[in-house]
Amino acid sequence: MLPTIRGLLALLLLLAACSPRAERAAPAEYLFVWSASTDSTKPDFLAVLDVTEDSVRYGRLVTTMPVPGRRNGPHHTEHEMPADGLLFANGFASGQTFIFDLTTPTAPRIAGQFGAVDGYTHPHSFVRLPDGNVLATFQMRHDSAGMGAGGLAELTPMGKPLRTSAADPEGGQRDLRVYSAAPVPSLDRIVSTTTDMEVDYPGSNQVQIWRLSDLSLLHTVTLPNGPAGNEGMLTAEPRLLQDGTTVLVSTFNCGLYLMVGLEGETPSARLVATFPQKPETYCAIPVIAGDYYLVTVPAWSAVVSLDISDPAHPREVSRVSLDSADVPHWISLSPDHRRVVLTGYGALKNRVVLLRFDPATGALALDERFHEQGDSIPGFRMDNKSWPHGGNAKAVPHGAVFSR
Repeated sequence: MLPTIRGLLALLLLLAACSPRAERAAPAEYLFVWSASTDSTKPDFLAVLDVTEDSVRYGRLVTTMPVPGRRNGPHHTEHEMPADGLLFANGFASGQTFIFDLTTPTAPRIAGQFGAVDGYTHPHSFVRLPDGNVLATFQMRHDSAGMGAGGLAELTPMGKPLRTSAADPEGGQRDLRVYSAAPVPSLDRIVSTTTDMEVDYPGSNQVQIWRLSDLSLLHTVTLPNGPAGNEGMLTAEPRLLQDGTTVLVSTFNCGLYLMVGLEGETPSARLVATFPQKPETYCAIPVIAGDYYLVTVPAWSAVVSLDISDPAHPREVSRVSLDSADVPHWISLSPDHRRVVLTGYGALKNRVVLLRFDPATGALALDERFHEQGDSIPGFRMDNKSWPHGGNAKAVPHGAVFSR
């Protein structure tokens, strides 16, 4: 008997569902870019870009989400998209933090907003704890003696404060400004850095060790300098390696330090790598991708990939160089560890760039496909747009993360 028309249609649908093309179909992917408006009469905003690999709209603007107030100074977001889709983003100039609900990427909304927490002001960095709560670093604190040292706070994903660190028990460190932090749950520790966002002062060559379980300050470690004499200055970003116990700390003066004895009574730090310095620019944000450490090096206008399988002896395995006028600063890794987003200063001030990364070899390459239509220069431009929320002022991107 010949198959019926209905039967043939069912067979064709089954074959289509099992085809390689159907198997390759993947969810849409987006890039969220926290951006400042250069027009003080216009709001700062979060931009959403389509970065789905097989999309004809690859690299195109999807929408924007403006935030309340003006001149917030968009700065750091969380360094990767959290599982709950609630992204913390600080406006450092205003001291306000915005919580973006990105569970529907094409329709972002503001889920919450907060300022000072228990006297702590100007939050800088945010990192998730194992239970999903947020550890926030605050640069300073108002107290009876004026403006004091910064500290830490644990917040719910909606920004409700749960606990804050106590005042510095060691005294005499009122100038320390908590910059960024890396929790080490397996050792009940937090490693934080101390660079002041406003002033470069001598104490910024220090790293602080806290107890995670009660946010008490245990130790303050001074980083030793190397041949240049200043590698330990301006402590920047601590990062926990995949073994769950090892922490590397970068400095804006291009030193890389291995923390030693975090769980003991006499923790210390050892300089394990350096990069060349360039006047008025700083080595900045790193990310960990398995056995690789990726970091921006402005003196080379480059992002460098280091093999850190032996963290005491990092070695360079790859480098992607940009235009000499580009000053790379912020980077963040995609969930599959195959793409890196990059923002910065200089010629990068109004541009977002993507890199390709091979997690098996550590190799980096520029994503040549990610560029404006009709423009040969890689990257998404933020100085030639009419924004969905209104206006056409140039924008300055800073924190940027991929969707999950």
